[in-house]
Amino acid sequence: MKALNISDEARRLGIFVALTEVVNVTVRHSDHALDEIISKIEEKYKIQDPESLKNDPVVRAYRDFYWRIGIDPTKVRPSGEALRRRVARGSKFPRINTVVDIGNIASIETLVPIGLYDRDKIAGNLHIVLSSGNEQFLGLGGKNIEKLDKGIPILIDDEGKVLHIYPHRDSILTSITLETKNVVIVGAGVPNVDKTLVKRAVDFVVDLLEKITGGKREYETLVIT
Repeated sequence: MKALNISDEARRLGIFVALTEVVNVTVRHSDHALDEIISKIEEKYKIQDPESLKNDPVVRAYRDFYWRIGIDPTKVRPSGEALRRRVARGSKFPRINTVVDIGNIASIETLVPIGLYDRDKIAGNLHIVLSSGNEQFLGLGGKNIEKLDKGIPILIDDEGKVLHIYPHRDSILTSITLETKNVVIVGAGVPNVDKTLVKRAVDFVVDLLEKITGGKREYETLVIT
């Protein structure tokens, strides 16, 4: 079990998380049952006006947090909003592998950003802190290592590796691959988002992981503030 600590500085930004772990998953490229779920999601959201999303209170809460940490949410969308907009504009739901797809399903349905991390690539426990400056980060899909500015909320492990820029970018270091067996699930909470919604988003992921990947929940979802 991985403990997660939120520093006082990060807590003052209103950051909280929902956390649990699922063990002994089997990750595959795709799954027929998951294909059917995703097809229904595409049908459900392709008729939504993407511009109506800005009026959703959950979207507004994440957008407000983005502005607060210096990110323009009209250029870098919160993950759930980005997925809804993608489908509403006629594009297909993005497919990576069964575990990542399940996280994205939970995010598009709840609008809560979901982080999924290969537990066996994490050194020790987890910490949400504000960057001191010059930390190195290699994001998913990125080719170049970035040096972070000071004061950015980040998720690190006991070795100080930056695993996530909160709440919108994951590192390649702990990414989910076909070899992953154990998954840490983190639902990203911000001010004015109900804690029960973030917990429900994480539980949504767990339920599908157990059904689709054969994994097993290791403990009840914790809400950490």
